[in-house]
Amino acid sequence: MNTRRGVALVGLILSFCVGVPASAQDVFHSTQSPNLQTTSGLRAGSWLFEISHRFLPAIADGGDALWGLDGPVYNRLGLAYMPVEGVLLGVQRTNLEDNLELNAKVRLVKTEVGTVPVEVAAMTGMAWNTDAFVVEGAEDNESQFYAQAIINARVAERVALGVVPTWIRNPRIRDVDAFNAMAVGVQGQVYLSGSTSVLGEWIFSEDIQDRGHDSGTFGVEFQTRGHFFKLLVTNQVLMNPTQYLGGSASPFEAGELRFGFNVQRILPF
Repeated sequence: MNTRRGVALVGLILSFCVGVPASAQDVFHSTQSPNLQTTSGLRAGSWLFEISHRFLPAIADGGDALWGLDGPVYNRLGLAYMPVEGVLLGVQRTNLEDNLELNAKVRLVKTEVGTVPVEVAAMTGMAWNTDAFVVEGAEDNESQFYAQAIINARVAERVALGVVPTWIRNPRIRDVDAFNAMAVGVQGQVYLSGSTSVLGEWIFSEDIQDRGHDSGTFGVEFQTRGHFFKLLVTNQVLMNPTQYLGGSASPFEAGELRFGFNVQRILPF
C-alpha cells in the first residue's frame, strides 16, 4: 500500500467533515458498506441475518456464463446481535477455506464537528480457516486477527463518508510464518431517496503475494422495512475481513469485474 496515498485520502475525507450541513440521521443506515463495517448498529436486543454471494466468473465472460451469474460463487452467512446500545457481536462464515470469524464492534463516539455528525467505532475479529490449502510446515497457521477504527461522517444531507484504518495479523495463511499488514479502506454512500442509494468503497492494501491489487466495490442499495439489498460490481471475490483486507488477486479492470450481492435482514425479537 502507498502509505502517503492512504494518509492523504484520510485527510481529505476528514477535511470534508467541517462546516458542511448534515441531517440528524445516523451517518450510514446499514451496518456495513459493500464489505467494510460502518459505525451503525441495531436497536438493543435485535439480531441481523446476512447472506452474501460473490460470483467467480467475470462479467466479461459474456452470455456463455450469463455475464458471470452462472457461478460458482463464494458464499457468506452471518448473524449479529446487539445486546446493548452501541455494542454489536457477530459470527460470519464463508465457504472459501471454511473461514469462520467471531467479531465485536463498539461505537465509541457520536458527536458533531461544526454541524457535521461524526461517529467513531472500533472493531476486532478473529478467524479460523479449517479447510485451507497450505504448504508443508504451515499446517498450524490457520488463525487470523484484525483490529480497526471506523470513522464516519455525514458531510451533506444525503452523503455519508468514512475511513477504516486496519491492522491485520496473518493475512496470508499459506505462508509458514505469520506476519502483520496494514490496510486503509474508504467508503461512501449517496442516498437518492428513502429507499435507494449508490455506494462504494476502496481498500488500499499492502502488496501481498497472490493479492497485489487494491479492492474496489461499487453498487446500489435498496432499503426496505427491515431489509438491505446491495447489488455490487467488484474485483474482490473474497468475503470475510481477514481475507479481503489483504488485497485482491485481480486488478480493477473491465475484464476482471465480478457481480455480487449482500442481503441483510433485521430480526427485532
